[in-house]
Amino acid sequence: MQHEPVDAYETLVQFLYRAPIGLAQTTLDGTVEMLNPMASSLLMPLATDAGLDNLFDLLAPVAPQLPAMVEAFIEPSGMICEGLRLPVGVQHAASGSLQVLSLNLTKLDPERLMATVADATFEVQREQEMLSRRLRNAARTDSLTRMPNREAVREELQRLLARPQDGHGFAVLTLNCDRFRQLNDSLGQAGGDQLLMHMADRLRGALRPPASGFEPAARSGQLAARIGGDEFVVVLDGLRARADAERVALRLLDALAHPYVIGGHEIVCSASLGLAWGPDAAALDVHDTHGEHDADSLLRDAGIAMVEAKRAGGNRHAVFEASMRERAARRADIEADLRQALAEEQLFVVYQPVVRLLPNGGVDRAAGVEALVRWRHPQRGVVPPIEFIQVAEECGLIGALGDFVLARACRDFMDWQARLGDAAPRLMAVNLSRAQLGQPGWIDSVAAVLRTSGMPPASLQLEVTESLAAQDQDTQVRLHELKALGVKLALDDFGTGYSSLSSLHLLPVDTVKIDRSFVCQADTSFHHRVLIEATVKVAQSLGMTTVAEGIETRSQLDVVRDQRCDKVQGYYFSRPLPAQELLDWLLQETAAS
Repeated sequence: MQHEPVDAYETLVQFLYRAPIGLAQTTLDGTVEMLNPMASSLLMPLATDAGLDNLFDLLAPVAPQLPAMVEAFIEPSGMICEGLRLPVGVQHAASGSLQVLSLNLTKLDPERLMATVADATFEVQREQEMLSRRLRNAARTDSLTRMPNREAVREELQRLLARPQDGHGFAVLTLNCDRFRQLNDSLGQAGGDQLLMHMADRLRGALRPPASGFEPAARSGQLAARIGGDEFVVVLDGLRARADAERVALRLLDALAHPYVIGGHEIVCSASLGLAWGPDAAALDVHDTHGEHDADSLLRDAGIAMVEAKRAGGNRHAVFEASMRERAARRADIEADLRQALAEEQLFVVYQPVVRLLPNGGVDRAAGVEALVRWRHPQRGVVPPIEFIQVAEECGLIGALGDFVLARACRDFMDWQARLGDAAPRLMAVNLSRAQLGQPGWIDSVAAVLRTSGMPPASLQLEVTESLAAQDQDTQVRLHELKALGVKLALDDFGTGYSSLSSLHLLPVDTVKIDRSFVCQADTSFHHRVLIEATVKVAQSLGMTTVAEGIETRSQLDVVRDQRCDKVQGYYFSRPLPAQELLDWLLQETAAS
């Protein structure tokens, strides 16, 4: 039996009317020819006095571009737009959100359009939730290493602090590169970033369960994050004892200490680590008047312990103690006062004589002086250098201190020449910091100080520590640039750094200063006398002069004289003196001779 065409049409109409999607057939100007019940239901909230007779008029408030899109579509048929979102402006009954429709518009033939309309409210909700999750994850992820960031660490610590105590502890480990600033300067930013990514990989690898050895409790958790610069944080949960956390700390430090290959060069970058033990560290917060043990307290305490490890020499870990927080607070106070001291000229320079030993057993007391910075605090009086020099290094003020000393010392030196003539010191020694040597344009600054003060370059001796002089190729280049100015260079505290007598010839220095730790035992220890003798012989064979530091007794003086040391300095002759007192000392010695 054949179906009549009219029956097939009616079946199609019935299907369209019962379809679970809105369908609307219109002319090219939007006049509605067919609208199924689902379309009527979805579009009704948009209807105005114009009703549902024209689709374009109906959608004009939310999609005014439709007529122009149809006119611009010159093909006889095809998809004009797909998935166009239409905010309805009414609340969705099921979700409670504002309803959103999705519109597809198709050109059926040169005279007709077909629009499909669907409820996209839940789909839009899902998209917004996914976007929100991505934004939250991005806000909690470090862009360079793809590790969690500080915010993620804070959330994890707050969760751990808020949970009930269950007999398991957790620890916060803060790690910082021991000399990342110098490496970053030499490697460049791209090389520095590559180093940080390698460090992140090693931290993640070291935290994977080892094949043997320490295994935390079964319910343990680990989180490694980068919280800024070259600073990383590891959170360990489910620990039985603090010793477990310390074993992990040692494993992490060992993993980071192995050489890295960056740009074809082998780089060694050790780290310092501070460890704070779970709630105990926050509970020790004597400054917390509100009784809140929060994530920031733990991060701060771990950071304080990390600074203690770095101050102890680096490449080690330190466990937080309450006394560390008090010391950190004192250092913060010193830093703030020191910044003010630089601005208000509370700093001054004292000078310790450097005496030349003469072959006839006498001494030349005007051979030179060493300039040393001092601080006269308005309330505390004179602050010992041991209390502020290291703080200045840690907070980046050591360069400003060094520049102040250099300029003042050169002015004083030229004043002495004018006032004392031949009785004035012939050499001015000034300590040189790593910050100054690494400062762009600093060599030109030295040249400017020499010109401004009138200081002869050969009368200025800049002193670098042994560990700084032997550090890297860039440092060597800077030292040679200083030599090109005509100034002298001295290797300070020799015997305490990384050099050896066999490598002394590689350093562009004129003078070797033997550290007081050798000199103070020269009259009681044969071993120390041998070390002094060897240093003097090697230095003299290279055309270098030697200075024995820290001479306090006549017996020490006799030993270094016997070892043919060229010059000495120490309290046996004079403590460091202000400029005027130094002049008086020189005049008295001249008169006595």
